[in-house]
Amino acid sequence: MYEYGVDFDAVTAIDMHAHIEIDCHGHQAYDDELVAATTAYFKMDAGPPADVDAVADYYRRANIAAVVFTIDAQSGMGHPPNSIEDLVAGAARNNDVLIPFGSVDPWQGRHAVRRVREQVRDHGVKGFKFHPSFQAFEPNDRVFYPIYEAIAEAGVPALFHTGQTGLGSGLPGGHGIKLRYSDPMLLDDVAADFPELTIVMAHPAVPWVDAQIAVAAHKANVYVDLSGWSPKYFPPQLVRAIGRQLRTKVLFGTDFPYIKLDRWRRDFDTLDIDPAVLPLVYKENALRVLGIGSGA
Repeated sequence: MYEYGVDFDAVTAIDMHAHIEIDCHGHQAYDDELVAATTAYFKMDAGPPADVDAVADYYRRANIAAVVFTIDAQSGMGHPPNSIEDLVAGAARNNDVLIPFGSVDPWQGRHAVRRVREQVRDHGVKGFKFHPSFQAFEPNDRVFYPIYEAIAEAGVPALFHTGQTGLGSGLPGGHGIKLRYSDPMLLDDVAADFPELTIVMAHPAVPWVDAQIAVAAHKANVYVDLSGWSPKYFPPQLVRAIGRQLRTKVLFGTDFPYIKLDRWRRDFDTLDIDPAVLPLVYKENALRVLGIGSGA
């Protein structure tokens, strides 16, 4: 059972977006073809994926806390997920730096709702991760609303991938992954219908960045994490919004292991951002999303 052990006053930042891609049994989150294509897309060095303990050591050395998760996309992709229970147990071993989010296969209906409640009650997850394109679902379809109701009842946030994805990029048919499911306007419906649910739109949502900014500015319960892109490639309208209408709505995130901490922070430092906004981006907005302390 996970319980917070992070000293939120001491850590310098909270990375809201880090993947755990392998469990203690050696099972990977993605099939081999997808792993190879994603590695090539992000120009990563090929090598074994980091397990939860190695990821914890990486963040501990940086004095940064990290939200960690995997994605249950068995129905959408036909590949069983790496163990969520193993991920949470690993986060519990390393609760000084790691914060586990759960995941459910949205196509599993009532079983998915039970899994939400089980992962919160029995394992202590602090939020849930969805990837509509990878999981092959339209998030505003009301068939999935009972899942959001259970998450809202638990009082934890839901983080949704938005925009294009490196998963499947360059493969024939994109490995069957459809980008339209990750249009942030679909989440505008969810945010309106569940005002009590905190929603995080993950990544600059290219090619729908203007829509993403509009939704986050309009809906008090919607935030944006800045992961998955080097900040030097952020669209200019997003850079402006970080310092203006979204200053209390944007969250530091890397998309580890695809974007590393040093690269993200180095490139973010080159942006024309008001220094007063930096504590909000790096930690204070995340504390509010997670319902912790003075940030809540």
